[in-house]
Amino acid sequence: MEASTTFKQDLLLREYGRNVQDLVNHILSIEDKAERTRLSYLLINLMAKLNPQLRDTQDFQQKLWNHLYVMSGSKLDVDAPYPLSAMEYLNDKPQRMEYPLSTPRYKHYGQNVELLIQRATELEDEKEREAATISIGKLMKTLYRSYNKDSITDDVILSDIQQISKGKLNLDPSMIESNSLFESVSSKSQDSGSSRPQQQQQQNRGGDKRSHKNTRTTSNQRNK
Repeated sequence: MEASTTFKQDLLLREYGRNVQDLVNHILSIEDKAERTRLSYLLINLMAKLNPQLRDTQDFQQKLWNHLYVMSGSKLDVDAPYPLSAMEYLNDKPQRMEYPLSTPRYKHYGQNVELLIQRATELEDEKEREAATISIGKLMKTLYRSYNKDSITDDVILSDIQQISKGKLNLDPSMIESNSLFESVSSKSQDSGSSRPQQQQQQNRGGDKRSHKNTRTTSNQRNK
C-alpha cells in the first residue's frame, strides 16, 4: 500500500528541498542496480548533512533510508543496509503527552506550592517543618502579590496553608506577624528604602526651619 505522492512531498521536501527530490528521481531513472545503490549511499550522506538533527535520534541511518524510500514513491530498488518501509514512517504517531488531571485549588499559588506543602507535612522534625512552612509562606505571599495587586495579610496565608495541608501545618499568627516571617528580603529592603526618603525629607524640613530661624535672628540683630 502506497501513500499519496502529494502528501509525501509536502511532508519531506520541506526538510530536504526540491534538489534532493530531483536527485531521487534521477536515481530511479538509472537501470543499473549497482549504480543506483552507489548513488543512493552518496545521497544518504547528503541527506544526513541537510537534516543533522536526526543524529540525535535512535537508528537515524535507517530513518534516512526510509525517507529516501518515501521520496522515491516506494519504487527504489537498491541493496540497502536496512529493510525499507514507507508507510511505517508516515504512520508514526507522536508520543502521547501527559496532562495533569487535577487543577490546583488556588490557581494564584499553583500546583507546585501544593506539592511543597505536601512534602512539608511529611517532615518529622518540628523545626524543619516550621522552617519549611515559613519558606512556603514567603513564596505564597510573593506569588499572590504578582498575581493580584491587592495586599494580603499573614492570616490569610496561614489559613490557606492550613486548608491545603488539611490542618497538619500550624503556626502562631502573632509570631508570624510580629517578626514579619512571611516577608521576603526584597520586600523588606523596598519598605526600608521607601521609608528613608521620608525621613530625609523630614530632616531637610527641620533643617530648613532652623536655617530660617537663624536668618531671622541675624536680620533682627542688624536692625537693632
